[in-house]
Amino acid sequence: MSDLVIPLIAVLFVVALVAGLVIGTRRRPSAPPRRRAREAPVTRPQTPPVVTEPPREQATAPVELARPSLRDRLGKSRRFFGDRLAEALGGGVDEDTWDDIEAVLIQADIGVETASGITEDLRAEARRGRMGDAAEVRALLADRLVSLFDETHDRALAFSPEPPTVWLIVGVNGTGKTTTIGKLTADLAQRGRTVALAAGDTFRAAADEQLGIWAERSGATLIKHQPGADPGAVAFDAYAHAKARGIDVLLVDTAGRLHTKTPLMEELGKIRRVIERQGRVHEALLVIDATAGQNGLVQAKEFADSVGVTGVALTKLDGTAKGGIALAIETTLGIPIKVIGVGEGIDDLEPFEPKTFVDALLS
Repeated sequence: MSDLVIPLIAVLFVVALVAGLVIGTRRRPSAPPRRRAREAPVTRPQTPPVVTEPPREQATAPVELARPSLRDRLGKSRRFFGDRLAEALGGGVDEDTWDDIEAVLIQADIGVETASGITEDLRAEARRGRMGDAAEVRALLADRLVSLFDETHDRALAFSPEPPTVWLIVGVNGTGKTTTIGKLTADLAQRGRTVALAAGDTFRAAADEQLGIWAERSGATLIKHQPGADPGAVAFDAYAHAKARGIDVLLVDTAGRLHTKTPLMEELGKIRRVIERQGRVHEALLVIDATAGQNGLVQAKEFADSVGVTGVALTKLDGTAKGGIALAIETTLGIPIKVIGVGEGIDDLEPFEPKTFVDALLS
């Protein structure tokens, strides 16, 4: 019996050993998932994945949008002028050509006297043999138009070496005066200058509210009084505020018409005098609607005589304006055009450069 026990125990030991190995082999594949579950918290990223968040420089860098050229913005004016000029030159250059060009210039609001002078110059050049085809006529016309702008004019907006610089903005209602102030304010803010706006048009309903919208957009300070208040008092308080706080530029909005017995020009002159008791008006900028044509020229004469206009902001050149009013303003009044409005966007106010303007108009 004892002889059988020992072999039996050995067999059972072997069976147990084999069974243990089999069971261990079957359990081993389940071990990795347990390890991954334990390791997952350690390897989980602490910040959002790169694929779901743009790089920092892409997220914060300003987006540069391509701006239309001046030629494109003057599309309607250019087509009016260019199409008629092309028609005048389409049949070749002869004596009738000069009468046709003169008519085009008059229709473009350049003015009869100026248009006649230009065409006489062109006719004289043709007689001297300097022009033989339409391209040469167009080139000489462009040169002549540019030469009529006074190159000695300083077209840069004036700034004071000590704050505040004061710009008085004048013009009749409907010319785009408030919008021009908003665009000027935005441009100044982008250049790092602090700005205050004086709501001097206290007679037009909601004028101060419209100005307030532009002030909020650009981070400017708005100084206003109650509706119907004395515009001179608004200007006085606004200048005192800007001076005390070292604000770089003060823009003073004014009425385009009054609902009182006081004439408009007298009221504007008073505002200027009030400011000049404390400091100086560095720019008196007249806003003219380019679509007004020769009527805008009449307005310019009245303002120039009464307010001491130093420059013109010519607006709405992207509309149905004929473009020639720019030349008429300078040749008739001798007042430099300093900025032009070529769209409704906040960036659609550009410095005026005669050659660039003429080239865009005739291209």
